Amino acid sequence: MATGRGRALRRYGRGLAAPPAAAELGPPRPLTPAAVLAAGPRNRSRTFAASPGECSETVNAGIKSLYLTPSMKPKPSLCLESMPSEMLVNILSYLDAVSLLCVGCVNKRFYHLANDNGIWLKIYSSCFQPKRTIWTMKSKQKEAVSLGCTALHDRKPGYWKKEYIFKQIATVKSRVMRLVKPVDPYTGLPCKNKEAMKATGLSWMIVLKDKSGKEHVVEKADLSFKDTSVTVLWSSTNWPCLDILSTLKLFGVVPLLPDQSRAPSKNGPRRRSLIAEYHLANLTESSAAVGADKLVQLFSLNPGLLIGLWKEKNEIAFVMASLHYHQLLERSTLGSATVQYVLPPNKPIFDDVDPEYGLHDYNLHLDMHGRSCTYLCGTFKSLFCRKGDIANGYLRLSVVSLKDNTKHLPLIGTLGLSWETGVFKGNVKDCYMMDVTLLDETGKPFWCFSAPVYMEQSSKGSSLFDYMGHIYTIDYADSEGKVSVELVWLEETKEYFIVNLVLYISTKKVNNWYGTNY
Repeated sequence: MATGRGRALRRYGRGLAAPPAAAELGPPRPLTPAAVLAAGPRNRSRTFAASPGECSETVNAGIKSLYLTPSMKPKPSLCLESMPSEMLVNILSYLDAVSLLCVGCVNKRFYHLANDNGIWLKIYSSCFQPKRTIWTMKSKQKEAVSLGCTALHDRKPGYWKKEYIFKQIATVKSRVMRLVKPVDPYTGLPCKNKEAMKATGLSWMIVLKDKSGKEHVVEKADLSFKDTSVTVLWSSTNWPCLDILSTLKLFGVVPLLPDQSRAPSKNGPRRRSLIAEYHLANLTESSAAVGADKLVQLFSLNPGLLIGLWKEKNEIAFVMASLHYHQLLERSTLGSATVQYVLPPNKPIFDDVDPEYGLHDYNLHLDMHGRSCTYLCGTFKSLFCRKGDIANGYLRLSVVSLKDNTKHLPLIGTLGLSWETGVFKGNVKDCYMMDVTLLDETGKPFWCFSAPVYMEQSSKGSSLFDYMGHIYTIDYADSEGKVSVELVWLEETKEYFIVNLVLYISTKKVNNWYGTNY
């Protein structure tokens, strides 16, 4: 029995070790730890008998992978949107008003969370705390009154947000109105223009648009304030190529919630107001060249824009704008991003003076400066124009006459317009900014502009006996009038003298202003 049992086991073992027939071959079945354990002890012994080393390694590896490898569970994702709304509102309650407005632009959920009346009521109460008057025997006292739950729950979401924004705008507006109320009798302009602009947080930016529609924004600028104008200089190291540019837009930018304690944030909510738009196609051919130095060449575009181009590369070096104070606050804040602010039409005043008398009792304030220094600042009073001085569609106002040498004026300093970039700086000789403020007989600004001008040497010699030197001329013209200036260079004293200054005002402007028919 034992011998027969041994033979049977040997045959059975050789049968397991022998390869199967070709017809019975199939894909090998993977040996997994679960299959090994489910086979039972008998099947495991047969497998070990067939190939003991190979099977034992497979089984050991399977057991190790089954029992020793830790299970990997997916980690939960952490983000703000997965947090409960109550917790998010509590976090947002620590933000200021500007940050809350920025958060509300993320998505719809954050917009509704940032409109929470509880948060905005807290901000409103801290800035505009309502007060009541308590009368006592000796004096009256004021104490703060806290807004109750009724003001919180009986309002629609976002109510206190709107109230806070409107109250802030009204507060800034009233502050600005107080600043611009005092008027300078010499210029007819507000005395505290600079302070009013600072109160609103006003700044200026330019947007360069190329032919493909892409916009390039330049905001960082240097400001230079004068009596009747402000000069804004933009410099950058990443100007787009001039050949691909089509337009340049000048904007006034004010923050929605100006904060006097800190500088306006670029990421906060702001409003743009379009001041002017310029076309840059064929700039060097269509615009007037107003001077050059060793590095740059200047080109002027009306109204009041100056573009400096590198001589070697014909690329933009800087952009400069001269902005007259007259209606500058309105033009920089009351327009939109696409439409300029339109000045209200002037109501013609009744003039009982004989039309044959023409214009009378006009005043002129004239500034000439090179951005960093002032060459002339003067006021000329009692200017007039008779009807016989009207010719070719212009009324002639003589300010400085060749014959009256008592009114001839010197220009102080060496004439030139200073410029600078992040790396270079220079001065373009015989070029400067001219600010003209003409007041009518009631002291109201009638014609105002600030623009770059260039002084050119005249071919004719001086006919004046008091001045022997070269004659230079300055000419400016726009849709409302012209300015003509003659100067004489005195070699002995190294200075220029204005010997002739004439204003030419368009008859169309005068007729629209007074309702006349010149």
